[in-house]
Amino acid sequence: MSLKIRKLDSSANGFSASLSAVLAFEASEDEAIERSVAQILADVKTRGDAAVLEYTNRFDRLQASSVAALELPAAELEAALESLEPKQRAALEAAAARVRAFHEKQKIECGSHSWQYTEADGTVLGQKVTPLDRVGLYVPGGKAAYPSSVLMNAIPARVAGVREIVMVVPTPDGARNPLVLAAALLGGVDRVFTIGGAQAVAALAYGTQTVPAVDKICGPGNAYVASAKRRVFGTVGIDMIAGPSEILVLCDGTTDPRWIAMDLFSQAEHDELAQSILLCPDETFIARVEDAIAELLPTMPRREVIQRSLEDRGALVKVRDMHEACTIANQIAPEHLEVSALDAHQWTKEIRHAGAIFVGRFTSESLGDYCAGPNHVLPTSRTARFSSPLGVYDFFKRSSVIEVSAEGAQTLGEIAAELAYGEGLPAHARSAEYRMKQTG
Repeated sequence: MSLKIRKLDSSANGFSASLSAVLAFEASEDEAIERSVAQILADVKTRGDAAVLEYTNRFDRLQASSVAALELPAAELEAALESLEPKQRAALEAAAARVRAFHEKQKIECGSHSWQYTEADGTVLGQKVTPLDRVGLYVPGGKAAYPSSVLMNAIPARVAGVREIVMVVPTPDGARNPLVLAAALLGGVDRVFTIGGAQAVAALAYGTQTVPAVDKICGPGNAYVASAKRRVFGTVGIDMIAGPSEILVLCDGTTDPRWIAMDLFSQAEHDELAQSILLCPDETFIARVEDAIAELLPTMPRREVIQRSLEDRGALVKVRDMHEACTIANQIAPEHLEVSALDAHQWTKEIRHAGAIFVGRFTSESLGDYCAGPNHVLPTSRTARFSSPLGVYDFFKRSSVIEVSAEGAQTLGEIAAELAYGEGLPAHARSAEYRMKQTG
């Protein structure tokens, strides 16, 4: 199998333009999808259960009599867990335990507790931190089965103290994935509805006679789900609109080239739009990685997808040195960044922008996907420059607390009144002045 992957050199003329061409990606908005989603959202908002049932039966080829019939009893989740092979169950339980342990530590460290302080005049200022009441979790169905995503979305919400987690998952032709259902049980999901698509997002956002409205919707989905999440944002919160998966590997040439090739494959196998890039100062090593790609690709079950991804969006980039590799990495701000080098910590210090940083030659990105502990829901498409992985903090909200003393009202009232008059808002000023002691 012959594969032609781009090879770039940072010292060549026009390198910046060539790299930009590799990175260029704009999520296309299909007008037909947008129209369809808008119609479904409006229909569910108006007709509730009836619309959800109609779309679910049509798209998933079901014959459910009611939306209530699409809710799975807790016993079915328990049965799904019991049905797993011992080794598979142990792996799922171990992953859940590690993800929970990490997010419990994150809760302690991320400012999840309310706080306040008292000023000299008795005025009390502070912040009250409270978890969201109800969260919706969208899980892809059909051919895709992502129990790891169930854990990564449900567990931080549960650790944060969210009162109720409602999961929706499509089950085309009635096929239910036991791993996904078992993950829902281990992740602490409260209710599971076998509905999907834009109608499931609408049900979670607006609420129906059976499906409760949530405060935030998390989880990946297809183009219809992404469009629906984008449209309901504002009515509810959403986690993010994620683009194709990305991996950027920084290697000093000391790692086994077969390891690097397979790390590049690990993202490329997601889909044809996924991106895999290697930055390395050693031209000979890059050639060895290219040889490893040629050797290993024919052995991969998803080789056609991998080849298309690497040819369309992949690159092997020769850089001047590892310092330049770090500079380029910060420009790219990848979803997953592997620093595969002898002194990985030295180079990690130079990284400012990445969704997740995998430090050292033994830290494959795939470990982070499943069981290392930190969340695998990560910012893509350069959004790591200003956003963060999904975490416990995404399921909190903060309320400011202000308790002004009688003495404090004199000082603050004078300041507020002066500024309010300056803004042309006299009622604001008088509201503050009424609480000030009258003089003269």
